[in-house]
Amino acid sequence: MATPVSSEDVIGVLRGVMDPELGDNIVDLGMVRGAEIVGSRVDITIALTTAGCPLRATIKSDVEGRVEALPGVEKVKLIWDELNAVEKTRVMERARAHARDGALPTKVPPMTRVLAIASGKGGVGKSSVTVNLATQLARKGFTVGVMDADIWGFSIPRMLGVDGRLEAVPSGDGDGKGEIIPEEVSMAPGLLKIVSTGLMVDTEETALMWRGLMLAKAVEQFLHDVKWGEMDYLLIDMPPGTGDVQMALSRLLPQAEMIVVTTPALSAQKVAIRVADMARRSHMPILGVIENMSAFVAPDGSRHALFGEGGGERLAADLEVPLLGSIPLEPAVSAGGDAGAPVVTMDDSAASAEFRLITDLLVDEIAPPRNMAGCSAHMLLSVEAALDGLEL
Repeated sequence: MATPVSSEDVIGVLRGVMDPELGDNIVDLGMVRGAEIVGSRVDITIALTTAGCPLRATIKSDVEGRVEALPGVEKVKLIWDELNAVEKTRVMERARAHARDGALPTKVPPMTRVLAIASGKGGVGKSSVTVNLATQLARKGFTVGVMDADIWGFSIPRMLGVDGRLEAVPSGDGDGKGEIIPEEVSMAPGLLKIVSTGLMVDTEETALMWRGLMLAKAVEQFLHDVKWGEMDYLLIDMPPGTGDVQMALSRLLPQAEMIVVTTPALSAQKVAIRVADMARRSHMPILGVIENMSAFVAPDGSRHALFGEGGGERLAADLEVPLLGSIPLEPAVSAGGDAGAPVVTMDDSAASAEFRLITDLLVDEIAPPRNMAGCSAHMLLSVEAALDGLEL
């Protein structure tokens, strides 16, 4: 006669049920509230991150299949619950640590600070923000990678004045594979390294008719096959909204952090919340909000809120993150993007001044470069400089 199934037996097989989104089993994630044996029936209580979790059906099928395979079990009854705020935080921390530990190595150096510049919808100037922040970081002396992950709507090459084509060289690993060499633009004293599908097609007007998996594979190739070399920062111009590219990035680069771009309009703020929600579901920290296309300042000094007011502040408050800055609406921003001369390089521009302030805030407080975060490096540099100045 078979030994009756126990609650411990049930919990044991449930360790094989993975939450596809979180990448860990539902027991260790703390999602299994309990398992009760009632005759030949097993009652299992499972708490989800949200009651309307789209993966509920997948988890249900896996749980039932595994538990019903236990001897003596004829029926499985699932009771659904929802994790509270403290439990969700604990789950996200564990899942992110698990993703970081299990992530396959990419060509992005581990000390590189990865900033994903995202928006809820197109047309809010996300690429412009990416280009100007990257340019100013380089002007401050950093080596900055710019990855154009907006596979369909690539615009980074034009905005940075780059029109070359990506080339590959042998990897040197003896595996027969090649490595893609980024296009480089000097921004003395720093350097930009640029990768984009716009540097792979014939012209900017060429349509890329890729879908789903192909988009994710393009991002994967940019991370695994590009010879990035040493970088202080990698800025990723994300496609608008949520989708395959966003999910691929969170899986491939679990160290990535997000900056959300919005406009002052209430509608843009509401849509931007979705991309922030996606980031948090993927356990990607949100560093802050940048409000673009803020009030237009006329030559006489008068301010005109053409796209509304307060969207950036409201979004930052809703997400409980800082508002990093508000970029004024200024024709020089779009003109500089069209000419391949980012506005941040101009001295007589209000938008340029705001981009510089935001960059200083990132470097000094919000996202300092990891290889210079401690004081030891600065102390050593100071000592070396002093020694070089000695007359022996």
